[in-house]
Amino acid sequence: MAICINNPVYIVSSASVVGQEEKNGPLGEHFDIYDEKDDTFGCKTWEKAESEMQRLALGKALSLAGKMDTDMEMLFAGDLLNQCIGSNYGLLNYDTAYIGLYGACSTAAEGLMLAAMLCSGGLVSRCASVASSHNASAERQFRSPLEYGGQRSPTAQWTVTGSAAYILSAVQKDLLFEKNAPKYAARITAVQPGRSLDAGINDITNMGAAMAPAASDTIVRFFKETGQRAKDFDLILTGDLGYEGTVILQDLMRCENFDISAVHNDCGLLIYDRARQDKHAGGSGCGCSAVVLSSYILKKLKQGKYKRILFVGTGALMSPMSLQQGLSIPGIAHLVQIEREEL
Repeated sequence: MAICINNPVYIVSSASVVGQEEKNGPLGEHFDIYDEKDDTFGCKTWEKAESEMQRLALGKALSLAGKMDTDMEMLFAGDLLNQCIGSNYGLLNYDTAYIGLYGACSTAAEGLMLAAMLCSGGLVSRCASVASSHNASAERQFRSPLEYGGQRSPTAQWTVTGSAAYILSAVQKDLLFEKNAPKYAARITAVQPGRSLDAGINDITNMGAAMAPAASDTIVRFFKETGQRAKDFDLILTGDLGYEGTVILQDLMRCENFDISAVHNDCGLLIYDRARQDKHAGGSGCGCSAVVLSSYILKKLKQGKYKRILFVGTGALMSPMSLQQGLSIPGIAHLVQIEREEL
């Protein structure tokens, strides 16, 4: 069901960390930190590199907010790796209560949704949310190591090497930390938890097809429950369906008599130049929607270029074991409504 976040909850700050491919893409100038060499971030393994990205992202976000880790009453974090080891190891030294999440590529939206509900409910005042993925660690776990050099399907998406962290607060004065405080703030005003849906897709190289039905289900339910329509938003941002999933989602929405094509975009399509960078159907991974929202979308909202957006995080709920057993891939989609508030 749609949940109104009546007591104000603000995204006080956010920070993004990416690899070289992401830095070389269309949004490269908007990211905060990137690896200048080889995407290892000075670590010996890809998995440790992913943990380091999370550590750097949260540290930067805290710094931008003028906060310490002890100011956070709850920390939500997740990644694509088994038992969320990217998050578990990366955030070990942060002194705050930790809750690990697994929503696949929907993790960033899931973390924002849960943090917003806690803050609005008065259970905590401040939360942090972090999500990450790393191309090399994801390929090793779900498909085949990069060294194998396997051919990729045209429908395949490229797992983003990236991590983003968000600081959420129910304390309005937290927005006034910077001397040159922004004119607009990003406020979370509603959320819609997703339902796990299985469309019978078992092709690991076509995640968009597995996730699109869940995205449609969540958006349709939100529209019907709130009475809102696509025209009420400057942007409906999914993350991340890629090219295939985007086409399927828009078709499914039309079947429900909701045409979102005029305001819809997808993080997997924004982060790379698909032709120039040879990324087939676009980007994917927990880090994809996390860094696009953090670096590019929220910046435009705070600059006054957007007023209301829907952020719909989409995930494919699979594991290496379920794939080996030939199971189909359920999809999930969590929705977060973010509005511009003048300060």
